[in-house]
Amino acid sequence: MEAKELIKYFKSLGLEVHTTTKARGHHGFFLKNRIDISKNLPEYRKVPTLIHEFAHYIHSTLEPDMAKTGGSFEVLFKSSNSIIQTELLKVTNFVDDNSLCRKLEQHKKIIKEKIKEQENIIKKDYPKFMRSKRFKEFEKYIKKSDAKYLLKYDRIKLIRGFWKKDVKIYTIDTIEKDFIDMPKAFAAYIRLRSYQKKQARTSARINRSKKYYSKPTELFARFVEGIFIDKDYTASLAPETSKIFFKLLEEGYYKELSTLYRTYLHI
Repeated sequence: MEAKELIKYFKSLGLEVHTTTKARGHHGFFLKNRIDISKNLPEYRKVPTLIHEFAHYIHSTLEPDMAKTGGSFEVLFKSSNSIIQTELLKVTNFVDDNSLCRKLEQHKKIIKEKIKEQENIIKKDYPKFMRSKRFKEFEKYIKKSDAKYLLKYDRIKLIRGFWKKDVKIYTIDTIEKDFIDMPKAFAAYIRLRSYQKKQARTSARINRSKKYYSKPTELFARFVEGIFIDKDYTASLAPETSKIFFKLLEEGYYKELSTLYRTYLHI
């Protein structure tokens, strides 16, 4: 199956298809009867991506406001069975490895270890230190130091003087050099605070990613894509959902998707 043949079919349905854009930084996207797939996609990813975006088109004919709401299983599968989401998440993890957030989870783990390292350094001088409590000794010290700005930013540039001749640059990596009199425990606390902010940002990214991948419209699109990639394996991951899907497909519920599978993909 070649992308050109698929694009020809999509255009015959009145869809606008673009293959020379960056697809808004994604592999592809669907919006208002227009499908874009990134010009940077390798050849082997073009057909699966086109099928994924076509699934969004089919969904939009069933649920016009799906782009805003994220869709619903009640419309997509005429069922509210909770097992559908569980099964489709398994298919999504098979189809799109990024849905597992492995890199982000690994990054979060490394940050957690660095936080613990800094905490251990602090506790050598302040055994009763707790991250959840105020570090009063540090707070007293930091008030009179330019290092207080590093609690908010990892790199700062301070400009002082009428002619702006006094310029100082401080970074989270050069604390000991920039503040030679600062106790080691205090430098560790500043770094600990920096790592905590990074941890919060990473957790937020993971949560956003999981929220995106768990939307019914995205789960449906990756399920449709999964059937193309490996029908049998997808069915083994989502037996109940597959049973419902193919029954509705046979009944013509998914409209042109039936033609796509039978005529062009021979499924």
